[in-house]
Order: sequence, then C-alpha cells, then structure tokens
Amino acid sequence: MTDKLTVSVLGTGIMGAAMARSLLRAGHTVHAWNRTRAKAEPLAADGAQVTDTPAEAVRDADVVLTMLYDGKAVAEVMREAAPALRTGLLWAQSTTVGIEAVGDLAAFAREHALVFYDAPVLGTRQPAEAGQLTVIAAGPAGARDTVTPVFDAVGTRTVWTGEDGAAGSATRLKLVTNSWILAATAAAGEVLALARALDVEPQKFFDLIAGGPLDMGYLRAKADLVLNGELSPPSFAVATAEKDARLIVEAGEKHGVRLDVAAATAERFRRAAAQGHADEDMAAAYFAGFDDEDSGSC
Repeated sequence: MTDKLTVSVLGTGIMGAAMARSLLRAGHTVHAWNRTRAKAEPLAADGAQVTDTPAEAVRDADVVLTMLYDGKAVAEVMREAAPALRTGLLWAQSTTVGIEAVGDLAAFAREHALVFYDAPVLGTRQPAEAGQLTVIAAGPAGARDTVTPVFDAVGTRTVWTGEDGAAGSATRLKLVTNSWILAATAAAGEVLALARALDVEPQKFFDLIAGGPLDMGYLRAKADLVLNGELSPPSFAVATAEKDARLIVEAGEKHGVRLDVAAATAERFRRAAAQGHADEDMAAAYFAGFDDEDSGSC
C-alpha cells in the first residue's frame, strides 16, 4: 500500500483543523467534517474536501481520525458515519476521553469490523499546526504500517503503549500526563494572582527562580499569555481543560485514588468559564482567583 492515504478527519476545531493541514502538507487526501461546517470550510483552501455529513467523509477513506470534544461526541458522530464504514477501515481515535469511553468506542469498532487505535495526542495549537505533536498510541501491530504515515504527518514522535486499543493504555498515559499539565497551568495562574494581591512584581519571582530546579519553560509560557493579554486564540481552551480535569478526577475515583489537586483545578476552570473565559486559553484560569474579574486585570 502506498503511504499516501485518504484520511477522514471528523472534528475540525483547534486541534482537528491543524492536524488536517499537517496531513495535507504530507500529501494525503483529506475529507474534513465538522458539526459547524463553517469551521471546516477554511480547509478547502488548503486542498481538503469538506463534507456535509460524517458518512460522506468516511466513504472511501483508508483511515478515520476523530478529534472531537469528548467520548459522547465521538460516539454520536461515528454512529452517523456508520452506514459508510467499510469492513477493515482503520480508526485512529485521538479525542481525549475517559477510560470507560475508550472501551465503549472500541466495542463500536468491533461491531463494525473496524481496526481501532486508541491514539490521543500530546500538544496544543502551535505544535499541532507545525505537525509536531506526540502521538500516544495503542492498537494492533498488524496494521501499524498503514496508520503510521498518519501519525508521522501530525507528529514528530509516536509512543506505542500496547496492541490492545480497547484496554485504553494510551488514554491512561494521556490522563496521567494531562494531570500534570493542568495542575501546572492552574499553579501558574495562582502564582500570578498571589503576586498581584501582595504587590509583588511577577518578574521578580521569575528572576528569583531563573536557571534553577524551580524554573520551568511551561510556567513562563502560560504566565506570558496572562501578562501580555494573549489568551485568544487559545492553544487549549478553558472549557476543554475543565472537561479533561474532570475525566482525571473520575479516573482516580474509579481506581481508589483521591486527586485533590485535579478536583480543585477542575473547579478553577469552571469558575473561569463562568466568568466568560471558556473559549480563551486555559491560562485564563488565572481569573478564577478573583471574585471581581476587574481586580484580576493585568
């Protein structure tokens, strides 16, 4: 089989659209679908075929890539696509979903004789646009030669975690990783909020930790978004971060672990969303530190 494939991208939000463009740059044929068609239309200028329905998008595809909001959305869209799903079609499921949802989606794949890959990605808007994501993948070794060109187009590295996508080993690793990312994001916001409350210039804090074990490029990057008022367009939105935080808390609860930091982080994202920051970068969790949003103005 040629390594130039027809890939159906279902979901063209921040990540899905960027991944579709990476696939096009790599020479693959892309069929793109999004519930709100206007979000998919710009991909037509890059060479994608924008479709009206999921079924149209998956027809004649070699690989289906789903990048939607959550497990429920993925299940709904794949049911809509079902009439056009052919036996043996490869499905790379890249939405961050809970462990239980992975099993449900894998069951759908079995019912429709699809080859299922649990394949969440690590990275946000910028690495997605550059084709520099990390793909965390689990799925059968026999079809990896076919799906690998897709992963190579959207990322610079693929980390394989197993051969059984239904077991959710890739999703489990993604949730663990996201628990650190989201906690660090919330902590960055709290540092800035406390500095403001105590009349401490944030740069003095950064100068103090510079070059030492407490310094962190990610901390500085998220802080800069807040300090420079560059929260839109988001690399990863507050609303999506809250969803992921709650998936993490749920996974911990089901496996006997109380995740107090993750629970508090989810609540910070919820408050920021309620203040009107749902569609801004998740660094906007900073504003959740203030009852009066004006007091948090940078």
